[in-house]
Amino acid sequence: MLNIILLGPPGAGKGTQARKLVEERGMVQLSTGDMLRAARTSGTEMGKKVAEVMDKGQLVTDEIVIGLIEEQLKTVKANGFIFDGFPRTLPQADALGRLLARNGQKLNAVVEMRVDDEALVARITGRYTCGECGEVYHDTTKPTKVDGTCDECGSTNLKRRADDNEDSLRTRLMEYYKKTSPLIGYYYHQGDLFPIDGLAEIDKVSSQINGVIDHQN
Repeated sequence: MLNIILLGPPGAGKGTQARKLVEERGMVQLSTGDMLRAARTSGTEMGKKVAEVMDKGQLVTDEIVIGLIEEQLKTVKANGFIFDGFPRTLPQADALGRLLARNGQKLNAVVEMRVDDEALVARITGRYTCGECGEVYHDTTKPTKVDGTCDECGSTNLKRRADDNEDSLRTRLMEYYKKTSPLIGYYYHQGDLFPIDGLAEIDKVSSQINGVIDHQN
């Protein structure tokens, strides 16, 4: 069983790389948001707790999130798990370590997708997608062949995310670094941290991640 964490700022491509690992290695992506949404409508005891907290507009506690992760570890058949959006704090990192140990597992690697902030801002602020088929474009590196028309499906419904602007992105980056810097030091001290170039081409990033994983097996 292989367990990894993908760390990286907004726009670094964690979701893309997680999907590749799911497809190529049969791993399961444990996204905190997805788990909470699924639990809320599941009807289980844990699901009822989640629904009650969320309906009150309160933040879901670490204890509940750990409980949801434990359910997944015990019930889902997989070749390993990718932790997405968790942990975000040192107490959560400690709790995850205890949970894995309790279930006879361990954390194999924390892959830190390092980026240059200025290059990341340029990449994200130039990004737009087709609202019909989801194809992703970029003002500089991948513009549409016909201005305003999707190359794949011919739709003219091209969109930019409201928060894909420079001010919003820099705010998100600052929040990420404030919250995540302690985690980087924590996992470095444990010998679990493996930095890679997060701004390389998608396949090169994937190759780096697979190299880290293969080294752990």
